[in-house]
Amino acid sequence: MTENFIEPLITDDKVVFGLLTLCLGFVFYTSAKKTGFWGKFYTIVPGILLCYLLPAILTSTGIIAETWKTVDDAGIITEHESGLYHMASRYLLPAALVLMTLSIDLKAITNLGSKALIMFLTGSVGIIIGGPLAILIVSIFSPDTVGGNDFDAIWRGLSTIAGSWIGGGANQAAMLEIFQYNPEKYGGMVLIDVVVANIWMAIILLGVGKTTKIDKWLKADASAIEKLKVKVTAFTEKITRIPTTQDYMMLLFFAFTAVGLAHFLGENISSYLGDNVAAVADKKSFLSFLGSSFFWMVVLATIAGIALSFTKAKNLEGAGASKIGGVFIYLLVATIGMKMDLGKVLENPGLIAIGLIWITIHAGLLILVAKLIKAPYFFLAVGSQANVGGAASAPIVAAEFHPSLTSVGVLLAVFGYVVGTGGALLCAYLMEVASAL
Repeated sequence: MTENFIEPLITDDKVVFGLLTLCLGFVFYTSAKKTGFWGKFYTIVPGILLCYLLPAILTSTGIIAETWKTVDDAGIITEHESGLYHMASRYLLPAALVLMTLSIDLKAITNLGSKALIMFLTGSVGIIIGGPLAILIVSIFSPDTVGGNDFDAIWRGLSTIAGSWIGGGANQAAMLEIFQYNPEKYGGMVLIDVVVANIWMAIILLGVGKTTKIDKWLKADASAIEKLKVKVTAFTEKITRIPTTQDYMMLLFFAFTAVGLAHFLGENISSYLGDNVAAVADKKSFLSFLGSSFFWMVVLATIAGIALSFTKAKNLEGAGASKIGGVFIYLLVATIGMKMDLGKVLENPGLIAIGLIWITIHAGLLILVAKLIKAPYFFLAVGSQANVGGAASAPIVAAEFHPSLTSVGVLLAVFGYVVGTGGALLCAYLMEVASAL
């Protein structure tokens, strides 16, 4: 029995955290070399992609793990979970949102126009129609893969992926509650969600280094994005100074006081709404996402950063606010990579095939619409990740283009929560019809 429960080589989070920082240090050290092998390597592979892949390799080889199970001599099974992703997503992510929106230029972001929202909604539509189309395609080659009866029906499980890919964890939980998919098989759906979403994120990050070529092919006008970058860069250069200990302490003060308030208010708001508003308490409701404390944490941290941008705290960008926020984001990237076991990609090839076809339809529709409306690759990438990756991934991708664009990813991810449950419900009903054909 014990051979089915393989404990990773290193289970101590303190040591694992050291390994993750070792991976990040290796990437940043080698990426700074502009000549030789590493110079050529990083012209092909973005550094942030390697920051994600190295922890994934450590997980895949059994050195570390985000979750694992052990069984004692009495046959009692114990589930274990690393606390590093929770730490990064609940502490460092909101702090990064505050620090990276501290110098936000709302007027300049407004000038980006409607294409960002159009690409986000296109991504949502791609998920809604992609699920049923993937089921139809796979049913031609492997009918058993998309079959199942009652609560074992595959479409019920796939509805949870739709909730995750359009909204986030709260929407995913809502779909599980609504369609009551067999809990014993739910882990397989989580695997598809993680594997396929991260493969797609890796592809998007590969494209970041080729943004100019992609925009040229799309015939996109990225001038508004460039103007925002230039404006923010000029402002940063104007106020840049050698940071003092006081500057760093003030950055920590603003960031983590906001994090504390975001958690405190978020948990109280979500609890209040869950206890007093029937539509929020009902996990089958469109408004159930308002009962998620994580949703409120992201929203409140973003609001705090935007509010500070109207004060003198904005000048702390000169002391490196967005750079520290960037460090937090990279630590989050490493913990996300830790969730990915590359060895499980082929564990259930039929379901993985559904996920890959599904995300391909999503990607194809995004490319088609981007080509038609001449939207920059930035809008395509962030619009997609605001759906598929949510609040944890959209800021990462946006920041890779430029720190000043982080807030665009955050705002679109919030939209994802809003449309997540409704969009996933529509997708689920279409998948049920497709499964019956």
